[in-house]
Amino acid sequence: MMRKVLLSKIHQATVTHCDLDYVGSITIDADLLRATGMRPSECVLIADINNGNRFETYIFEGEAGSGVIGLNGAAARLAQVGDQLIICSFGLMDESELDNHQPRVVVCDKHNGIQRRLTYTTTLSEPAELGL
Repeated sequence: MMRKVLLSKIHQATVTHCDLDYVGSITIDADLLRATGMRPSECVLIADINNGNRFETYIFEGEAGSGVIGLNGAAARLAQVGDQLIICSFGLMDESELDNHQPRVVVCDKHNGIQRRLTYTTTLSEPAELGL
């Protein structure tokens, strides 16, 4: 059986521009893409922390070090400059792959630089560890 799991996440990225007159997608600073393993043209789920909108689009690579997080085309109607986003990529894995998988997660600072890196797990804790 295959499971859909989180591959990577960019947390608290700040929207730097919205461009309705664009073909579509989200433009993301290449440094953030490298840190998370996200790739140009990859499908991502975006959640706007400010207004609750959730939508899918695909990635365009932005200039490294620019801090760009730009919503283009129809996606530009779903957020505003200054909104904070959660950007997630997902993949399918079988049980054996899950045992060693750790999603790559970064939290952004106010300029969309990497403030910190987080480690998530895909394994369940033992009941005693949860106080059950």
